[in-house]
Amino acid sequence: MSTMNISLPDSLKAFVDEQVNERGYGTSSEYVRELIRKDRDRQHVRGLLLAGAASAPTSPADAAYFQSLRERVAKAAESGSGN
Repeated sequence: MSTMNISLPDSLKAFVDEQVNERGYGTSSEYVRELIRKDRDRQHVRGLLLAGAASAPTSPADAAYFQSLRERVAKAAESGSGN
């Protein structure tokens, strides 16, 4: 694991320490790693949403779509159970 040192103003350092204590993190490094992971995940989801928005439209996800999906899942469950 690599090491990264960061400088924080006293107010941010106090905030990090408070979050570590209140939210059950073992160290400030664990807290910062969690923030970075969440930001990475947020950016990934944003990319997926933008790709979806840029893609060609398909059929609407209306009540009939979801009913069809339920039926396909039920059918797959039945065939998987040996019936």
